[in-house]
Amino acid sequence: MNIIRTFSGLLFTLSLFSSCQVWARAESAGRQRDKFNDSWRFHKGDAPGAEAPTFADDAWRTVRLPHDWAIEGPFDIKYNARAGGLPFHGIGWYRKTFNVPAAARGRVVTIEFEGAMNNAEVWINGHLLGFHPYGYTGFQYDLSAHLNYGRGNVIAVKLSPEDLSSRWYPGAGLYRNVWLQTKDPVHVARWATQVTTPVVSGAKADVSMVTTVENSGATDAVVSVTTAVLDPAGRTKASTTAELRVPAGASSSLPQELGVMHPQRWDLDHPVLYTAVTTLSSGGKVIDSYRTRFGIRTIRYTAAEGFFLNDRPVRFNGVCLHHDLGALGAAVNTRATERQLQIMQSMGVNAVRTSHNPPSPELVELCDRMGILLMVEAFDVWEIPKVANGYNKFFKEWHERDLREMIRRDRNSPSVVMWSVGNEIIEQREDNGAVLARDLVGIAHSEDATRPVTIGFNNYPKPYQNGMAAAVDLVGMNYKPLFYEVEKGKHPDWIIYGSETSSCTSSRGVYHLPLQKYMTSPDKQVSSYDLIGPPWAYPPDVEFAAQEKNPTVLGEFIWTGFDYLGEPTPYGGRDNSTNGYWNDDWPSRSSYFGAVDLAGFPKDRFYLYQSRWTKKPMVHVLPHWNWTGHEDEAIPVYAYSNCDEVELRVNGKSLGRKKPGIDTTPVLVTFNNYPGPTFESKYRLRWDVPYAPGSLEVIGYKDGREAARKIVRTAGLPARIALVPDRKTIAADGYDLSFVTVRIEDKDGNLCPLADNKVTFTLKGPGEIAGVDNGNAATIDPFQANWRRAFNGLALAIIRSRPGESGKILMQAESDGLSVAKLTLVAIP
Repeated sequence: MNIIRTFSGLLFTLSLFSSCQVWARAESAGRQRDKFNDSWRFHKGDAPGAEAPTFADDAWRTVRLPHDWAIEGPFDIKYNARAGGLPFHGIGWYRKTFNVPAAARGRVVTIEFEGAMNNAEVWINGHLLGFHPYGYTGFQYDLSAHLNYGRGNVIAVKLSPEDLSSRWYPGAGLYRNVWLQTKDPVHVARWATQVTTPVVSGAKADVSMVTTVENSGATDAVVSVTTAVLDPAGRTKASTTAELRVPAGASSSLPQELGVMHPQRWDLDHPVLYTAVTTLSSGGKVIDSYRTRFGIRTIRYTAAEGFFLNDRPVRFNGVCLHHDLGALGAAVNTRATERQLQIMQSMGVNAVRTSHNPPSPELVELCDRMGILLMVEAFDVWEIPKVANGYNKFFKEWHERDLREMIRRDRNSPSVVMWSVGNEIIEQREDNGAVLARDLVGIAHSEDATRPVTIGFNNYPKPYQNGMAAAVDLVGMNYKPLFYEVEKGKHPDWIIYGSETSSCTSSRGVYHLPLQKYMTSPDKQVSSYDLIGPPWAYPPDVEFAAQEKNPTVLGEFIWTGFDYLGEPTPYGGRDNSTNGYWNDDWPSRSSYFGAVDLAGFPKDRFYLYQSRWTKKPMVHVLPHWNWTGHEDEAIPVYAYSNCDEVELRVNGKSLGRKKPGIDTTPVLVTFNNYPGPTFESKYRLRWDVPYAPGSLEVIGYKDGREAARKIVRTAGLPARIALVPDRKTIAADGYDLSFVTVRIEDKDGNLCPLADNKVTFTLKGPGEIAGVDNGNAATIDPFQANWRRAFNGLALAIIRSRPGESGKILMQAESDGLSVAKLTLVAIP
């Protein structure tokens, strides 16, 4: 109750940190942690008896983890478009044979799965280790008692994801990293360091460290525990040592206090990370070493003034992100995740909501390193189901374990600024919904008393009446911009934010004329004039205005930053609350919600957000300027900019200047509780231009001087292919990637905005095609292929290195009637 009272006041302060166990072999004889991803055998389908060590798996495929079996396809209408139209459900088996040296006898040998999708059963040498249903949380088993030391061992994993178990594409398989670890019987326990910085000033940061040590041996132990804080350059900034007695078969915790002089604070533009190195010694010998990455900074939330990072007000320019990586599926990849975050940052994003599940460790680590704030979310469902075979089946038994696992793993991360325990939970409508909400909030507070807990509410006004909203520290309002002022008026001490906003839908490069609101279109695309969405949705302009009007609102998390696999709203013939299959508009099989398409290409909406969330002068113009057959018809031309004024020139002739924030554009808007039919937007500028081939040019002015410029030209016939890699040099580790944009251009290098040419790729050298895409949400062309059709002039080829093979990767792209394009990449050791 003390924690709840502290959080519920008008002002509270949270001092934060960051921790992640290091993902590499420890530099001591005490602990060894190795990736366990290579040489797994995989079989799709049931294989009775496959848990037995003697089972013959010679005919099974050899795969390297992380592995998502469903992304291999094929797309088929017999699968649910709501979940991507891909075969994610069914049974899959993984087996791996490995040796453990005889010298490891007497040590603790564990296997750690960072995520297994889902309903995982794990055996070692035929012995069942356990069952783990939730695909988004990690788990660990002790193998020590069941190993054949000095001989072969077999680990077997059976996964059985069910149909109708997810509202989006979940992926399938061992889709996150697996680790094998050996350590002394006396060791730092899993996720067992907690770092806080209760007092931070320019002169000094107080660092509080609590370390839990586990003793799986048969005798009591006394160990020396040394904790040293290292700065980013590896220099020791503080150190302390104390003794700790750990009973046999038990654990003990040790608090330690350190002081870091003249600390460098973790911040959005300066994400400085420290490392706490915890060393256990016995008899003068190091027996364990454990590294905890953390940051020094403060956060503070107030009902009257909003969110403060290091005593500086910060508004959440946030996005919701699902966990898939487009053509790569759910299989975790550090570079693909980093690329998504880089694209989001270029839009002006400073915060991510991990919708609606615990994220990969890689995403959290990248946010730590890149300076991005995180809302880490636990659940999309509690006890009342949203789909027939969802996590609700396991919630009562597993929710506490899974919530604690999530928080313990990420509680030392400086990027994490709040925990979410639910999204649009059905219990919102129940009179007793607050009971379970308070239970979950209490669990979160018990694990981490330094961050607030939130829920995203959409069932207005029930959770505001039944006590659920009052049970959380931060009230998340999904799609309720019209009610920020209402709820703040009723509850001035509440801290409110837009936990999920807009839900506008669009297809990159698609422009339907005349401008009109519609439910669906025969081409199964959505206009990029950004007018269309489901009944609860509205264009970004509405949220911008609501946030401006209510400055105490913390900010917003838009739905979504990227398109994602599954949930093809407004297509599929269903809405968000309807169970069952969404195949009425096949082949629509993935989201249209993103500001960026599935391939990572920005839509026009990306630039609308950029015009609000960034300071570097920018200007954007839409649509394309290829309108054969529409000569002399008035084409709506929009410009987005953060400049003082924008001038439009058509074929070199000025059509005048307009001022963002002053000149307004009527936008067609209707949504729940807003009858419309228009909204006067000061965030878009519009000219109606009679079409004639040539060019559209927009010029942004700051203080009367040109600050930004963009031009769109009428393209001629497709003539050539251009290959544009995001990186020409990649690591030869079998994981690193180069994302190659494929452009269909005319003879002068202009993008052909309507081109759909089929492009075939050839590779020579130490690389392979990891996936292909084009951002089209309504195609069943495979992601794993050596070809792709362009969608509105663009396609994507993802090139992956081969493990341990360095050298030049020669790429060639060709298409009938177009000149061949060539590209050289380099894989380095």
